[in-house]
Amino acid sequence: MNAIETITGPVSVLMRDDVDTDQIIPKQFLKRVERTGFGEFLFYDWAKEPGWDLPVNQVLVTGRNFGCGSSREHAPWALEDYGFRVVIASSFADIFRSNCTKIGMLPVQLTTEECAAIAQAGSCQVDLAAQEVRWEGAGGLHTARFEIDPEIKHRLLEGLDDIALTLKQGDAIDAYERDLERSGPVTTALAI
Repeated sequence: MNAIETITGPVSVLMRDDVDTDQIIPKQFLKRVERTGFGEFLFYDWAKEPGWDLPVNQVLVTGRNFGCGSSREHAPWALEDYGFRVVIASSFADIFRSNCTKIGMLPVQLTTEECAAIAQAGSCQVDLAAQEVRWEGAGGLHTARFEIDPEIKHRLLEGLDDIALTLKQGDAIDAYERDLERSGPVTTALAI
């Protein structure tokens, strides 16, 4: 998984509330077992609407309750495969938020007004280390702070998924297995 520290650039805007995981990636595309190839089906039904335009950028700004609905991991996979690394919203479904961080995508929760201002600005800088989003708007540079669990922040800054975290404990795992080893024959028998 790629580390995230600072992401700067234009934002894609989808100012809709209550976007559920079936709208993000419809059920008919969940037959794949790998994490790639979902991006082309992102917002599949909405992409058919006249005037639909969702440019490929690293940051998506959206409405409240993003990622509600079923707990499918495919929704963050589709967003990531499309090109997004950060999703900014005024609220997220809890399981969706967790699924994002497991694959290295950063969900940033800001106020509705801050989301609207960033959407209006059209670009921003997301600084995970400082836990800030910055954008140019009326009156100059604006900054909004966001909260994130310290362990999740560490994992995202270092680019560590669950397997990488486990592998970092290799010496401790080896020591545990060495201490658990017993020499000699196995003396257990089945009771009849």
